[in-house]
Amino acid sequence: MDTISWWGMLGLGAFHGINPGMGWLFAVALGMQEKRRSAVIGALFPMALGHAISIGVVVLVFALAQQQISKNVLGIACAVILFGFGLYKLFRARHPKWVGMRVNFKDLTIWSFLMASAHGAGLMLAPLLLRMPVAAAHSGHTHHASETMTDSTAVLLSAIGVHTLSFFVVTGIVAIVVYEVVGLALLRKAWFNLDLLWSIALMIAGVVTVGMLFWGH
Repeated sequence: MDTISWWGMLGLGAFHGINPGMGWLFAVALGMQEKRRSAVIGALFPMALGHAISIGVVVLVFALAQQQISKNVLGIACAVILFGFGLYKLFRARHPKWVGMRVNFKDLTIWSFLMASAHGAGLMLAPLLLRMPVAAAHSGHTHHASETMTDSTAVLLSAIGVHTLSFFVVTGIVAIVVYEVVGLALLRKAWFNLDLLWSIALMIAGVVTVGMLFWGH
């Protein structure tokens, strides 16, 4: 992956972190319920883990698909899914409600996984993943193929780590600022606006994915 892709991973992690539907709003609500900042901070770790797992699942499926499907076909499929999912979110904006306010580490991890998956967080990485070199699935040089697969795996794990770290830092900053300064009363309009922005961003990502296929030639 090139420099643009790494910065993209960081940027998308930050963008996911800003989205209230992916964690910080729930962390703030927990902190206000328990009346302590440590509850806000403690919620961030399982949320980051759940987000990373959701991203990792998509990245794994994408990496496997790259070895079986041509780049153009895979890119068009990703573009259609991104645009279609963004359109779906635009007209049917719902957030999964799974846990109550009395939650443990496992509950928050699963909740975060469901939220990230429901928002299509991993799908947003498709344009960047298309820039990743493909490990040869059928190579006459077994040793070379094995090294390539190892390198690709290391890159993928690093990308997930960079993205998750960015998500964790931004989510934490926003959650603490909101908890200490803003409060929940002023966030209803912000929630709607960011949901609208997220839907549009998904559709834009679909268009960008198609554009990258043509730019690559």
